[in-house]
Amino acid sequence: MTENIIIIIVMFLFLFLLVSGQYISTILLFGGIVGLYLLGGMGRLNGFLQSEPFNQVTSYSLTTIPLYILMAQFIIQAGIIRDFYTLIYKLSRGKSSLLGVLTILLGGFLGAVSGSGTATSAALGQVAVPELQRRGFSDKLAAAIAASSGSLSAIIPPSVILIMYGVITQTSIGRLFAASVIPGILTMLVFIVVTIFLFNKSKTDPTASSGTTTIEEVPVKQYVIIITAGILIVAAIFVGIFSGLFTPTEAGAVGAFISFIVAVLLGKFTMEFIKTSVTETLKVTVMAMSLVIGASIFGRFISLSLIPRKLIGALEPLMEFPMVILILILLLFFFLFMFIEGIAVLLMTLPVVLPIIETLNIDPLWFGVMVSFICTLGFLTPPVGISVYTVGAVTKIPIEKIFRSTFVYALIAFVVVGAIMILFPQTVTWLPSRM
Repeated sequence: MTENIIIIIVMFLFLFLLVSGQYISTILLFGGIVGLYLLGGMGRLNGFLQSEPFNQVTSYSLTTIPLYILMAQFIIQAGIIRDFYTLIYKLSRGKSSLLGVLTILLGGFLGAVSGSGTATSAALGQVAVPELQRRGFSDKLAAAIAASSGSLSAIIPPSVILIMYGVITQTSIGRLFAASVIPGILTMLVFIVVTIFLFNKSKTDPTASSGTTTIEEVPVKQYVIIITAGILIVAAIFVGIFSGLFTPTEAGAVGAFISFIVAVLLGKFTMEFIKTSVTETLKVTVMAMSLVIGASIFGRFISLSLIPRKLIGALEPLMEFPMVILILILLLFFFLFMFIEGIAVLLMTLPVVLPIIETLNIDPLWFGVMVSFICTLGFLTPPVGISVYTVGAVTKIPIEKIFRSTFVYALIAFVVVGAIMILFPQTVTWLPSRM
């Protein structure tokens, strides 16, 4: 059986399983097993299955994932996000547009602290959306602000997307974190401008809004604790890694420890607190490990079937125009992130795309941040839009309404920030070069 026929069979099987709703990890593993068997028989398949899964999950780089997830869970279960929003609400002093801007800033800060876009979107959907509605924001815009704020965690470190990219491509996770800081800030600024524009365009009468919730009072002592904790966590992650004091894994451990101490000081430490935090961390970690195992086997099939070399050969006429190929690849990622969860897209595509990127002499550090940025936009675009679905689930606002606004956020950010990163790659590479 020729390689081309095997590739067609495996890709058809892949698409069939994807459409039938199977887990991505299962699809990658099964597709890889079938492909390797067809290419080299049972002997070659056994060789990979006996060593590859163990080698992948024992990677030191993967230890960063459970630590950052545990940190995020401690922050969520301690109610820190809700307390932060109470402070933001008070700082706005009744100014509606300022409240929207501060909500975006809070989402970026929480993304930097927790690295969990879904959790941030859910929390802001519960806390921020009713207050935004009461301050004159339409239902769809209030929900879009919460979803956009949560999506920032994909580009602002510690991002699980960046961690997975670093693991797959053997790129320094610390340098990826540093490289994503400026693009993350630019994306946040674009979201702020879009928020002000959309609010001014669709002002509503505050008395006609549907939200009537009131923010509970929080003691000043509690504010001091959570603000101090936030500063310490950010310092551990950014300053610690940038200065070389901590590795990314150590920074995650320090952040999780600080979050735990804060939960104790706030009186939230209970057995239920520990049980929920550890359980959720295990769920996400096992999911990530399963994806890595499936992707490693599928990646072996991709390499042995010579798909990257065939694609490079097919793109040979365009090799004189690397910018055209780069834009096509980025559009492909944008399209995939609209339909499939972020980590799964990376694991499926990077084995194919990376050889092309290397042939074009594109910096893998820059490319990783660009892909992470596009993933941020994928959280906001239909039909998947994880952040949008999360906010819609907690607010009961129809997701089709939210998508109308979040698509504007994604499109403008793609045009503005994407263009800046392509025209001025120093926005990505400058900070890592100073490490």
